[in-house]
Amino acid sequence: MNKSQILAAIDIGSSKITTLIAQVITEEVVQESSINIIGVANLPSRGIKKGQIVDIEEAVEAVISSVEAAERMAGYNVDSAFISVGGAHVSSQNSKGVVAVSNPNGEVTPEDVERVVDAASAVSHPASREIIHVIPREFIVDGESGVRDPVGMSGVRLEVDTHIVTASSAALKNLRRSVNEVGVEVRDLVFSGLASSYATITPTEKELGCVLIDIGAGTTSIAAFVDGGLAFSGSLPIGARNVTNDLAIGLRVSLDTAEKIKINLGKKSKLTDKHGKEVVEIEETGSAEPKTVTKRTITEGIIKPRLNEIFSMVKTDLDKAGIVNKVPSGAIITGGGALTVGIEESAKRILTLPTRIASPEGVKGLIDDISDPRFSTVIGLVLYGVSEASEPKRTVIPNFSSKLKLPKVGSLGKIINTIKDLLP
Repeated sequence: MNKSQILAAIDIGSSKITTLIAQVITEEVVQESSINIIGVANLPSRGIKKGQIVDIEEAVEAVISSVEAAERMAGYNVDSAFISVGGAHVSSQNSKGVVAVSNPNGEVTPEDVERVVDAASAVSHPASREIIHVIPREFIVDGESGVRDPVGMSGVRLEVDTHIVTASSAALKNLRRSVNEVGVEVRDLVFSGLASSYATITPTEKELGCVLIDIGAGTTSIAAFVDGGLAFSGSLPIGARNVTNDLAIGLRVSLDTAEKIKINLGKKSKLTDKHGKEVVEIEETGSAEPKTVTKRTITEGIIKPRLNEIFSMVKTDLDKAGIVNKVPSGAIITGGGALTVGIEESAKRILTLPTRIASPEGVKGLIDDISDPRFSTVIGLVLYGVSEASEPKRTVIPNFSSKLKLPKVGSLGKIINTIKDLLP
């Protein structure tokens, strides 16, 4: 007998808001899930800058438009969804916990696992920050390390090494509010880098060690895996939009024109100069006559320096975490910025790691328009949701602000949100 459920995911980014509605069919005999996308909506974002909401009203309107468009396509009303979290306010740390096994027979129980993870998550952090993930990396039973699931093992001392991801409480409150006002309950908040890893990284790459670099429009998310566990996560306040801005300034064109030039640079040009080099025709601001610039001039002189800066910042973070030499599987680049010409060569040179561009995998259905790196996060959110549904989290972080489902935008919704904001 097969089980069917509906999952929704909303990726609230700096350039776009994407909503996916998926039907998950689980075959109980083999415990395998088939994920079919039945609703997709991808619309420009408003009120969001560098991954953070700067205008609640505009952000709410943009989320409403995206959710309603996906609902019309799927013929299903979304009541809860997994939401992505990005921005420079995201940070991480590793923490250890230890407890005594409570069972007199010395057998580790699920309750022991929950207690040790709770002990590891009891770290001091400012009141302005909130824990969004407590991810066990490995368990240690009586000094025996590398244990993935200690339940049923014998021992008297249980330890755990966890990875904790935190974010700004104010930023998360704004994010929850913008989703709740649409009438959607926040089922879980997921770091965008972690979400993308579900759709782009293989188990072998995670086991050997790799780093995921998700380059969005306004931010770059980093998630590094060592020995199969998440060892470092963070976010940089720089992204593909910085490349577009550089092109607009360097070529003296509008931002829209600069974006088109950036996207089309990877395509074969029909125009060449007298030396046979490919050129791009540009209508310069304030000039009646278009001019031509060689592709090499644009890529080497404008795009490459910005890409080098992004990967230098990534390398600095990995060096600080002490894991730059622990990721032999290399760098996996995804996100909309992964489509920038020359990005793979730049990453290889700066990071000195094997590099590949990754598109999302693991779903089927209405995927023709979302099978490229720009949609890794939102597809990863769906895959994360399926994983969490099949394997419930050991540690539950209370999320009181998402308990109440609010109506569509209106005076009642705003009154309820005002009351909630006053609560501790």
